[in-house]
Amino acid sequence: MQAQPNDRTFDSFVDIVAEPTIEPTTKFHTIFVDCMEMYADAAMVARYLDNHSEWFRRCAQPMKADPIGNTGYILTIGNYGALGYEIEPKIGLDLLPQQESVYRIETIPVPGFVAPGYDVDFRASMELVEHEPTEEDGLDNGAKITRVQWHLDLTVQIQFPKFIQALPKSLIQATGERLLDQIIRQVSRRLTHKVQTDFHSTYNLTIPKTQRRWFFQ
Repeated sequence: MQAQPNDRTFDSFVDIVAEPTIEPTTKFHTIFVDCMEMYADAAMVARYLDNHSEWFRRCAQPMKADPIGNTGYILTIGNYGALGYEIEPKIGLDLLPQQESVYRIETIPVPGFVAPGYDVDFRASMELVEHEPTEEDGLDNGAKITRVQWHLDLTVQIQFPKFIQALPKSLIQATGERLLDQIIRQVSRRLTHKVQTDFHSTYNLTIPKTQRRWFFQ
């Protein structure tokens, strides 16, 4: 007489078979600090930044930035890849209203979109610091310079395909961190230049000399 399977055993077997396989994730983290100078007082810079609906999408190009509500944007970064694996990161960013000359940008969900194998946690702050110009700046007496100082804390988790997971973990980690830094450098350089140019052109002001300060931790 053939033994019949126990109901609880059969149910457990079905649960195991039906449960989707969850690939392990690799975590990458970086802190990025930068600044840009605006040849105007902090109040004028704040008025410009507050009205981001007028400049953000234009300055973000060639990245695509689609608005979400009043303060959010869906940002498509572009195609990046390494080790034979390529992704096109897309994230939702919320440009929060300033609080005492400090602006914050945080990650928000993209409606109807599930990121294919990656997750991004983007937390940035921008602070406006007004100061007097030096002789080297060549500005008229009474003019002000506002330094926009920003700090980015970025964490990215990626579910790599199996052919990537077969590689040494040290190679995956080093390559991923290098790629992440590359993306940040490219986006920051391009966006900073465009925002500086757009701001000074909007108010018919002298465009400052290029000043680059990158710090990674």
